[in-house]
Amino acid sequence: MDFLSVGASEILMVLLVALLVVGPTKVVGMAQTLGKVMRSIRKASGELTSAVTREMELEDHEKAPPSGGEKKD
Repeated sequence: MDFLSVGASEILMVLLVALLVVGPTKVVGMAQTLGKVMRSIRKASGELTSAVTREMELEDHEKAPPSGGEKKD
């Protein structure tokens, strides 16, 4: 497991220190808050990606030459 260049042993050590410093009930609350924050960041990122993609497709569509219609003889 490699999360942001941090191995499992480092993550375990941070969790152990957090448990000792703030106590088990606050660690759970902090984990829930962190989960909510990560979820909202992921949602905002998805919405931003979707909006940028939509705008780029709209811009490409506006720049595209019209198809069909008139024939030149």
